[in-house]
Amino acid sequence: MERSLTLEIVRVTEAAALASARWMGFGKKNEADGAATSAMRAEFNKVPMEGVVVIGEGEMDEAPMLYIGEKLGLGGSGSPAVDVAVDPLEGTNILAKGSWNALSVIAIADRGNLLHAPDMYMEKIAVGPECVGAIDINRSVRENLEAVAKRKGKDLCDLTATVLDRDRHSKIIEEIRDAGCRIKLINDGDVAAAINTAFEHTGVDILFGSGGAPEGVISAVALKCLGGEIQGRLLPQSEEEFERCLKMGLKDPNQVLLMEDLVKGDDAIFAATGVTDGELLKGVRFGGKRATTHSLVMRAKTGTIRFIEGQHRLEKLGLTSK
Repeated sequence: MERSLTLEIVRVTEAAALASARWMGFGKKNEADGAATSAMRAEFNKVPMEGVVVIGEGEMDEAPMLYIGEKLGLGGSGSPAVDVAVDPLEGTNILAKGSWNALSVIAIADRGNLLHAPDMYMEKIAVGPECVGAIDINRSVRENLEAVAKRKGKDLCDLTATVLDRDRHSKIIEEIRDAGCRIKLINDGDVAAAINTAFEHTGVDILFGSGGAPEGVISAVALKCLGGEIQGRLLPQSEEEFERCLKMGLKDPNQVLLMEDLVKGDDAIFAATGVTDGELLKGVRFGGKRATTHSLVMRAKTGTIRFIEGQHRLEKLGLTSK
């Protein structure tokens, strides 16, 4: 992939974040998601690449744009052929409520290198660079917490685990508390939560629990860029979902998916722009005729991590009113 794609991709997440941020707190998650999707799709038309959506807004008959299989980019001779995973608004409920950690995210890798994860649940465990190799999704919650505490040189009582606040996670939450660890429950946004494990100042040491499989692949790209680790296991809830796993080429849908299963190769690019405030990124700020965005863009091959603050003239973007 071309190095220039890193900055091209962050322009796309900026556009989606700016378009959806106008809807913050209005309780209209579908309108917000639609605005983000339209803006992201339009901006992709300007990117010099031959992209194919492998994780998007759904199948062709479910989504009018950014559907799985859709071709993106300007194309042309010499353009890199890439897989594209998108979530124009990761945290639609978050934005509707004006809560924390809504993001616009994109992950890309060379063609054929991203797992085409179906829209189903995935069990996940994620950590930052210090704890690579210490975790095992097949071990108990306590064993993983002890391994992370040892790697980080912390007492168990000083560890913070993050988990989606769902009834299905009641046993995990109980085990974390029984181990004496602190816990941060989140309502939505497990991509942001996975990324936070790789940044010490967020205060998050490990992520547990099940969430969307597509978000698991996007998180894997981010953690690959950061030198972290995520392990996953698909959780088909029906015979139809089980068959989808087999069609993906998984001989055993219950197999543990490691980093190389989720994103192959030594190169990938991840970009995220904050829509609402979070531990890592600030949300979009509107002020007069301008708006400010805060983004993160990373590349696995170089290990480069950039935080970018953008100033945008609203009239140039057609965003003077919602």
